Amino acid sequence: MRRSDRVIEPLSVVQASAIEIGSGPSWLVDGLWPNEGVGCLGGMPKSCKSWLALDLAVSVASGTAALGTYAVPSAGPVLVLAAEDPPATVRSRLDGLAVARGVSLESLPLHVVVEASVRLDTLIDQQRLAATVEQHRPRLLILDPFVRLHRIDENSALEVSGVLAYLREVQRRHHVAVLVVHHSRKAQGGEQAGLSLRGSGDFHAWGDSNLFMRRRRGGLELAIEHRSAASPEPVPLALELEAGPPHLIVSTPAPTVPASDELKARTTKELAESGLPKTQEALRSRLGVRLSRLTAVLRELEREGCVSRTSAGWVLTAKAQHKPGETELGTAGTQPSKG
Repeated sequence: MRRSDRVIEPLSVVQASAIEIGSGPSWLVDGLWPNEGVGCLGGMPKSCKSWLALDLAVSVASGTAALGTYAVPSAGPVLVLAAEDPPATVRSRLDGLAVARGVSLESLPLHVVVEASVRLDTLIDQQRLAATVEQHRPRLLILDPFVRLHRIDENSALEVSGVLAYLREVQRRHHVAVLVVHHSRKAQGGEQAGLSLRGSGDFHAWGDSNLFMRRRRGGLELAIEHRSAASPEPVPLALELEAGPPHLIVSTPAPTVPASDELKARTTKELAESGLPKTQEALRSRLGVRLSRLTAVLRELEREGCVSRTSAGWVLTAKAQHKPGETELGTAGTQPSKG
C-alpha cells in the first residue's frame, strides 16, 4: 500500500459530559498509594527506602495496614524486582515483615524476580517484564532501585522519558500500580521532596504519587505527595529493632480525619442490618459518602473495638451487637436513653 493510500484513523474522542466524574482517588494503600498509580519512592542511601517498599509489598499481599497504620482496602498479588539486594536478603526481610504483620509469608501472593540482570532500556527485557506481569497479574509492581535497571543517562529527559513511558504503558495495559525506588540528590535543602529525585525532572512529573524518605534529627521522615489528592504533613517513622523482627513503624500516631457520630451510626447500622461482611467499597456505595470519610469512620470504630476486618470485609464485633442503628452514642443525632 502506498503511503498516500493508508487509512488514517482519528483519535478517540467522547463528549465531555459523558466522562464519569470521580469522587477522588481510589486507594491501593489508603493515603499512600493510589490504585493503578505510578510514582517513585525516593531518598538518600541508607534511608530505609527498600524497607518501606517491602513493607508495602507485604501489606498489599496480606491486606494488613502498611506501617501498621495505612489500611489496604483490597489485597492482591505483588511482584518485586529487587535488583540490588541478593534474594536471600530480600527473603529474610520479607520473613520478618510477615511475622510483624502476624501472617505467613508462604501464604501470601508475593513473588520476587530473581534474574541476575534486567535492563528496562532494552526492548527484550521490556517485553520479558511485561510478559511476567501478564503471567502473575499483580496489583503492585515494585522496581528497586531504578539505577540498577538501565544504562541510560538519568539526566537526559529524552532517555528517561522513554523508560517511564514504557512503565506507564505497563500500568495501563495490565491495570497495575508501579512503584519505582529511586535515589535522591545529596543537596536537598528545603525544596519540594519530589524535586530532590536524582536526574531528570521527568521522574517527579511522571508520578501520580511520590513517597520520599529522609533523615531528620536522627530519625526518619516520610513525605507524601499526590497529584489528585491533598498531600499530608510529613510522617515520622522509625525502624523498630527491639519488638520482634526489624520493621518500620509510625513513631507518633498519624493524624486522622475526625469521624462524625452520625456517619458512625449509619455505618454500624448498615453492618448490623446486612448481617454479612461488607467490603469498604460496598459500604461506600450504600452510604453514599467519600472514601476518605468512610475510611476515617472505620478506623475510629476499629479503635473502639466496634468493627473488625475479615478477609471478606468489615463486620461488627460482639461489643457493637446492639439494636440496628445504635452505637454507644445511640442512634444518629440522639443520646442513648438512661432509663
